[in-house]
Amino acid sequence: MKMTKTTISLGITLALTLAANGAMASAHGSKVVDPWTTADWLQTKRDMPQGDVIRGEKLANDGYCYSCHGVKGVNPTQATPSLAGQNATYTYKMLLDYKSGLFHIDHKSDVMIDLMSTYNQQQMADLAVYYEAQDLPHLQYAPEVSTATAKTSKMVRKGDVSRLIVPCASCHGAHGEGGLNETPALAGMSPRMFVRHMNAYRSGDRKNDVNSSMGQFTHDLTDAEIDALADYYATLSAK
Repeated sequence: MKMTKTTISLGITLALTLAANGAMASAHGSKVVDPWTTADWLQTKRDMPQGDVIRGEKLANDGYCYSCHGVKGVNPTQATPSLAGQNATYTYKMLLDYKSGLFHIDHKSDVMIDLMSTYNQQQMADLAVYYEAQDLPHLQYAPEVSTATAKTSKMVRKGDVSRLIVPCASCHGAHGEGGLNETPALAGMSPRMFVRHMNAYRSGDRKNDVNSSMGQFTHDLTDAEIDALADYYATLSAK
């Protein structure tokens, strides 16, 4: 095979790019960040700037957020999460966790970590309230055949005392609409995103929850239970 200067140059450029991306991912993955304490989070929440929906919309458009999260935060695929209708305090906290590097599950987190390094807290609050102002997805990801059962519904409403699992609804709302403060809405969430993050909590790869509460609740859940909960919330419409 004849090697031209152009071919060699492209090869070197590709190699350098891959090396840089690998180093970046390694740096993100090895970054040690202190977990949230209740006191730290409560103070951070009190200090959250008042967001502006109009500024947030402009930031979302200028930052091409729709290229990953869909128009107005409703993602047409399950590759990345929808943001529409999500609790503003939760979204703000997530953006802070990306910026600090506390939220890093795998290489897919690197894009957001790098992006948030350029945003300040006011801009994060603006984005958060903009997406909260949008409607939650409505049955967009509902599976054709659901694995959710009466046992799943009971888990949501009553939990499982034998395994010290509190009811999902006690934090996330009776209709998955989200609770107070940083507790996210789950209604209409894509099953793929739900399962990915529940598995990350269970394995310990996701550690940005205050006091590791979700890590404790998911510890004893089976794969089948997580799948069923994912289907349950995908078919739930927040009221």
